[in-house]
Amino acid sequence: MSEPVTTVRLAPLRRADLRRCAELEQQLFPGEDPWSEHAFATELDGGHHYLGAYAGEQLIGYAGLSLAGRPGDMEGSVHTIGVDPAHQRRGVGRLLLRALLDRADQEGAEVFLEVRTDNAGAIALYEAHGFDTIGLRKRYYQPSGADAFTMARPARPKEST
Repeated sequence: MSEPVTTVRLAPLRRADLRRCAELEQQLFPGEDPWSEHAFATELDGGHHYLGAYAGEQLIGYAGLSLAGRPGDMEGSVHTIGVDPAHQRRGVGRLLLRALLDRADQEGAEVFLEVRTDNAGAIALYEAHGFDTIGLRKRYYQPSGADAFTMARPARPKEST
């Protein structure tokens, strides 16, 4: 197992990092339809919750969550989580996922996501955070035609203070 990253800072994703996000997408999702810099910009412009994971000033990971609905009846969707291959298996993805889930929990939102059926590591991470498989999307990823599981985590209402 790789050494854990000792200093990773999570912060709102910066427009200056969108090119790096697109570069990481190319590395992480070969044979698929990786997101472009424009796709990330559209997500930010849409007001979605996007975080960057930084080692110093270098972006080493990113994650995004959308929230929809009315207060008390919110639903979340994890749009993406990506970690630089040089920094994988060091807890960066776990930190990003926890931060997204913390945001969803602030709204008491149930959270959904899709994950490739052959991505055992990601599936295990999601299950460890309370997600269950609720469906199968045949040929979800394009152009490869890979299948995806739809997973869901029940809402965790805000704790009253």
